[in-house]
Amino acid sequence: MANGVFHTGHGIEINLTYEDLGNPGYAGLLEEITQPVDQRARNLLQCLKDYQGEECQCALAGKSPWMFVRRRRSHGQVTWVAAHLPLTHAATPQESDKHKAMKERIARTAARHGLDVETEARSPDGRVVTDVLVTGAGARVGWEAQYSPITANTVRRRSAKARERNIAPLWVTSDDSSALIDRAPWTRVDDVPWQRIVSPLALIIRGGVRHLQIWKCTPSSERPCPTAGGACRMWHSGWFLPALCIPQERATALDELVVTSADGEHLPVRSRDPQDARRTSYLWALARDVDRWREITAEADDPPAPGPVDDEPVTYREQALDISCRYGEEGPHTSSPRPPRDRASAIGLHTFGHAPADALLQPSRPVALRLSPRERLVVAAELRCPPWEIGPCMLCAAPIHRYGPRSPKVCPACRMTASS
Repeated sequence: MANGVFHTGHGIEINLTYEDLGNPGYAGLLEEITQPVDQRARNLLQCLKDYQGEECQCALAGKSPWMFVRRRRSHGQVTWVAAHLPLTHAATPQESDKHKAMKERIARTAARHGLDVETEARSPDGRVVTDVLVTGAGARVGWEAQYSPITANTVRRRSAKARERNIAPLWVTSDDSSALIDRAPWTRVDDVPWQRIVSPLALIIRGGVRHLQIWKCTPSSERPCPTAGGACRMWHSGWFLPALCIPQERATALDELVVTSADGEHLPVRSRDPQDARRTSYLWALARDVDRWREITAEADDPPAPGPVDDEPVTYREQALDISCRYGEEGPHTSSPRPPRDRASAIGLHTFGHAPADALLQPSRPVALRLSPRERLVVAAELRCPPWEIGPCMLCAAPIHRYGPRSPKVCPACRMTASS
């Protein structure tokens, strides 16, 4: 990878190891050279050695001398490097099989539940293709099965184009270090063979779906104080994975999210870190949790800010410009492994002093007990007690219990007592 490149438009040499790129008089130069190739001239950036008329390794190999700029991680630092076009990742047979299996599973699940499904859905201009477009009563969800490497800018760009078409993007991956995590609404499943993906066995979601937790910070709290380290006696709220909820919530299956995201039961959330506004998180949550979260935090789900504001910062080493061409010396994947982006800790933590309405949340999926009159009689006979039923209060219409046709009923709301 080269640390410099020639800008054919301005006729200048760019040194990527300097914060001003070695050209302090050009405002917006970094944004210009890092924009997607399909949004700028392909011959905008040229190999320095080729530009100077020397033998370029890429030219000798019959490849293009044109370049693009990308991030590279090495020894815990991120830098800008220039690489030859095209630098693409050809999906391996395993990745291709998993991708096709995931698309088949999503489409099959949606169709089985009566949702409108379109695979390889194209935009009107034909430039954007969605793996699986699922349309329900609540939303149009564009599923993207991602089993090969992808850049953060590509995720942002494709997600923005989906929103322009009134489609909620939903990326699914099995890689906990994928660049798509927290760059758009996402979810993660286990990395299993394609035969397991396409099978009827459940695929449990391991990341990307969370539940809202609200608690009072006291010495007897089951959770530690996220701010002071002790009992601050304030109220806290945050998004937690199901296993870390109190009481523990059940995990969501992929097939379930296919249906609930289209029906509006699950909604996408973009949450800012109160301690660092540059850091944002994307997640899926139950609609009732999202409503309560917005009431507590007053946060609106506004469009994401442009630019990689939540990426790792770039280190500028201020080295001498190197014009040598190293095409072919290094493979396409020269960056050191990404650290896991899928966090198990709580995100979107907020602290406030007042008790929210209905602070104690009911279970997210309460089990309703519905018995017919005959079933009530059978249960009463087995328990050797009068049958009970729920009826309205004669004064305030609150639901109250009554036992038998002649038993008195007492309303817990207005304390009215009356004969049946």
